[in-house]
Amino acid sequence: MLTLEKINEEGISILLVEQNAHLALETAKYAYILENGKIELEGSTEELKENDQVRQLYLGA
Repeated sequence: MLTLEKINEEGISILLVEQNAHLALETAKYAYILENGKIELEGSTEELKENDQVRQLYLGA
């Protein structure tokens, strides 16, 4: 288990800025996707992992 997951399980919120979309969406519970400094998408990581645009642009699906 990642240290970030352990911290989060203790109820501590974390701001994670990460370019590795797979890692970020597996670690977080809610995410914002920024493009050119603007929020383009947001939602639970489960919703974002199922989003076709996210899958094509960030997850290589």
